[in-house]
Amino acid sequence: MNLFTQVKTLIYKDVLLEWRSKYAINSILLYVVSTVFVCYQSFKSVDSPIWNTLFWIILLFAAINAMSRSFLQETGSRQLYYYSIVSPKAIILAKIIYNTFVMVLLSSIAFIVYNLIFSNEVGHWGIYMLSILLGSISFATVFTMVAGISAKAGNNSTIMAILSFPVIIPLLIVLINLSQQGVVGGTFEGSWKDIGVLLSINLVTIAVSLLLFPYLWRD
Repeated sequence: MNLFTQVKTLIYKDVLLEWRSKYAINSILLYVVSTVFVCYQSFKSVDSPIWNTLFWIILLFAAINAMSRSFLQETGSRQLYYYSIVSPKAIILAKIIYNTFVMVLLSSIAFIVYNLIFSNEVGHWGIYMLSILLGSISFATVFTMVAGISAKAGNNSTIMAILSFPVIIPLLIVLINLSQQGVVGGTFEGSWKDIGVLLSINLVTIAVSLLLFPYLWRD
């Protein structure tokens, strides 16, 4: 099979497994809804910058919980089986694409719930929706790469948090700045710098994943 066919087959496998169990999606959605409700009961009303920052913090921890399970099933004998039939690049690409779909779905539902319960005015919906899309892709690419590394340490969530910290903090700051432009009604002209930074981080992360993962997978 060529790379495209391998990636498509692996994505289908992940979707099928998730559809059968629904454990990860349901648990993350429960976490998001309950966290939003607790925040609303605690604060009732906050100003726009805090409202925006709080949303990204909730989404960050939801992403960590969701992405930490990325390679939970690719261990032991199953890893050896995959190694014998597909390319390591196909595995990491399939995981990144699948996790991106999961994060886009999760982020969309999280924002709908968050805005319904904890309502706030958004000045420029285009910029804010773009920030959510780019944030979903960024979280998926970064945490998938780190999850692949931590899988070699027995899927240790502590190692995953430590390794992702240097990348996630600057990423989170850029996402908050970009989405705040949407909240206050900014323009795309004033947001291109942040958009460019996010796109660059995604491209670099994917490139590093494709370069490093084959060596990790063979170890």
